[in-house]
Amino acid sequence: MSSTTAGVIFVVSLVVVLAAVNRPAGDYLYRVFTSTRHSRLERGLYKVIGVDPEAEQPWGVYARSVLAFSLVSLLFLYLLMRLQGRLLLSLGFDGVAPDLSWNTAVSFVANTNWQAYSGESTMGHLVQMTGLAVQNFTSAAVGIAVAVALTRGFARSRTEHLGNFWVDLVRICLRVLLPVAAAAAIVFIAGGAVQSLSAGTELQTLAGGAQTVPGGPAASQEAIKLLGTNGGGFWNVNSAHPLSNPTTWTNWLQIFLILLIPVSLPRAFGRMVGSTRQGYAILAAMSIIALASIVLLNLSNGLGGGNTVPAAAGAATEGTDTRFGVLNSATFGAATTLTSTGAVNSFHSSYTSFGGGLTMLNMMLGEIAPGGTGSGLYGMLVIAVITVFVAGLMVGRTPEYLGKKIGSREIKFASLYLLTTPALVLVGTAVAMADSTARESMLSAGSHGFSEVLYAFTSASNNNGSAFAGLSANTGFYNTALGICMLLGRLLPIIFVLALAGSLAQQRPTPESAGTLKTYQPLFVGMLVGVVLVVVALTFLPALALGPIAEGLS
Repeated sequence: MSSTTAGVIFVVSLVVVLAAVNRPAGDYLYRVFTSTRHSRLERGLYKVIGVDPEAEQPWGVYARSVLAFSLVSLLFLYLLMRLQGRLLLSLGFDGVAPDLSWNTAVSFVANTNWQAYSGESTMGHLVQMTGLAVQNFTSAAVGIAVAVALTRGFARSRTEHLGNFWVDLVRICLRVLLPVAAAAAIVFIAGGAVQSLSAGTELQTLAGGAQTVPGGPAASQEAIKLLGTNGGGFWNVNSAHPLSNPTTWTNWLQIFLILLIPVSLPRAFGRMVGSTRQGYAILAAMSIIALASIVLLNLSNGLGGGNTVPAAAGAATEGTDTRFGVLNSATFGAATTLTSTGAVNSFHSSYTSFGGGLTMLNMMLGEIAPGGTGSGLYGMLVIAVITVFVAGLMVGRTPEYLGKKIGSREIKFASLYLLTTPALVLVGTAVAMADSTARESMLSAGSHGFSEVLYAFTSASNNNGSAFAGLSANTGFYNTALGICMLLGRLLPIIFVLALAGSLAQQRPTPESAGTLKTYQPLFVGMLVGVVLVVVALTFLPALALGPIAEGLS
């Protein structure tokens, strides 16, 4: 079997399985979000944190709950890393430096999982388990909860209530993330991933030398880092490490876990708003963008993408693990940058210039195809609001979406959401390129070096967390600047989304008429994809022209 055929089978099998589980998984999520029953464990947790599970919250209280939880999580994780040297299972590592502790704490709380450190030489097992892994669960749950709150805003009328954040958080963790992650961790262990509390085992090689095989609770963290579209690796090489991602079939499973919840959420959304067709329309737009990206990235890396050396070699093989090959690595790269997953199994910096540019473009689109856990759905719904507004301007009609009028208040919140990330990316990149100290962190000169910086701020501001490689980011400037971008890139959009949800929930539903735009038909799906490409992607075209495009044309 040729590598091309294997790559096609790899992608097709993913699509088939995801399509097969979409309905049952989406229906299960719907039942979790709408259930009125609380388990005994859940009721116990509500008592501990002092929450009345029957009391719902308006958008302002819901937003303050998200901010309070994020702040407490950030402080806890920061102190845990600073005090690491005094804790159990530290493996002899000292406390993490203040700027790196800040950067890492913000990163994991914001579901970014940007890592400016090498896990095997910086973090002990206790910090990995009680700090980083815990945030992998809760940060993913926060994103899903916000998406559910926005869905309730569309589904409800003449109310200010969007649910209860604490109930949503507990349910998502206990009923969705924990059971699936536990099952996935067992499968990874069966496939050869490591799960222990050992610091490592010294073995004798065939050549007579000694080699230390690392240990640690890697499989459990690997499962939730992917399921929650987190991405933080237990070791420095992330999902390229053979003890985290041992075989080609575990590589397939990792991509499946990344896409499982984002692909299933539109089904739950459709059921909650009373029209599964609306959910399938959102999923169709996501799928068109995702499949186009996967195909283009495979073509770019597999055929050399116009670069002389890769074209002569037959593919862009540098920086790619031979266990997975070029095409499966490209599919992994597309999946992680289309979602908010910072996991990598190959160096994106070693992709062809256009291939590396595509990974950046995936993030610049807002990671909405299908996006991160929750963030992908609410991001696409915001774009849908923009789309119906544009359609309304074209025909001279008051725009409506799912029976809710999109007025000046709603479009302001949607516009602020849309402008936040580009502002962070472009301003952050400009400041870094203007600072001589920041430029010293670039490994390469010229357009490729610019791409290293642009990728870093794109990854941080979009809460992705993957790295282009080459940039020495563990400096005071980058730890601070990228930390600010990660925090603002996470919390500001959430506030705007919840404000939009609150505004929609208060409206009286508008009956559908002959002039109502059918937002479940192919025409709307095409418009939605067009708005994503025109309004969002063109924002970054000048920056891309200075980086990967200039490199590819040189």
